[in-house]
Amino acid sequence: MFEFANQWVFWILPLPILIYWFFPPVHRRAEALMVPFIHQAAEATGDKLRIGAWISKRNLFQWILLLLTWISFIVAFARPQLVGKPEMKVKTARSFVIAADISFSMASKDWVVDGNRYTRWEGVKQVLGNFIETRDGDRLALIFFGTNAYVQTPLTTDLEVVNWFLEETDVGMAGQMTSVGKAIGMSMKLFEQDTIENKVMLLLTDGQDGGKGMSPIDAAYLAKADSVKIYTLGIGDPQAPNSDLDEATLKEISKITGGKYFRAIDQKQLQKASEELETLEPMEFEEEDYKPITHLFFYPLVVAIVLSLVLISIRVILSQFKKE
Repeated sequence: MFEFANQWVFWILPLPILIYWFFPPVHRRAEALMVPFIHQAAEATGDKLRIGAWISKRNLFQWILLLLTWISFIVAFARPQLVGKPEMKVKTARSFVIAADISFSMASKDWVVDGNRYTRWEGVKQVLGNFIETRDGDRLALIFFGTNAYVQTPLTTDLEVVNWFLEETDVGMAGQMTSVGKAIGMSMKLFEQDTIENKVMLLLTDGQDGGKGMSPIDAAYLAKADSVKIYTLGIGDPQAPNSDLDEATLKEISKITGGKYFRAIDQKQLQKASEELETLEPMEFEEEDYKPITHLFFYPLVVAIVLSLVLISIRVILSQFKKE
């Protein structure tokens, strides 16, 4: 969109006309020679006397150049510009904590992708990595838990760092048991230091709580009191012979905090759960105050300067003719 940044400048456009009407013209003095009895000498020689001052007169062409020069300067001072559409940027909407189970059971190689077998943790890392990349604008934190819970990255908007720590983590680094209650409790400590009101947690596990420390249900009530929404994601098939997945507890946690429970038997289901989570917690956008601007003032300014030089040149040429 084309616009003038300083539209008020156009109010002074008629200024030369007002000066021409209300101020007397400037008289230019000419060099003169004082001679006694000048009038008698003029009568004797037949020459006409001229006054020692005169008003410069310009032809129509000069007046047009002056008018165009003034208008060009006014347009330049008005700062013409092209203003683009306001860009949309991602608003820092929420604090998002991902708590992932890295107990020994996550090393089970029962996920098949394109005919190849992968461990549950390898599949989770791939999907989580893609999910993290889409959370631009959220403040993310990583917590890994097994026997104990550990903060891998605090809340940050640097998604590359979060992804790097995710890739560097492996099964068994937090112990062989599963402590869901400790993972939620550790998340609460991170949220206590945060000022953003919208707080979300994603809890991934393929087992049941080991029974040490705070129970998952008690931790869920504490999360609810702090307005933390927890989405739980059960990894693996609960009907499998060696499965320890406690779906009832995970469903209760999500119910208490206003979240939702997902089940992921394989990587495809995990990907679907990730996509659904993105629709439940979409990115929030806001209009940026700054608008892209292309300045155009130098075009009329160049025109004004060129016209001024032309006027000066004409003036010099005419003065030379007068001297001759």
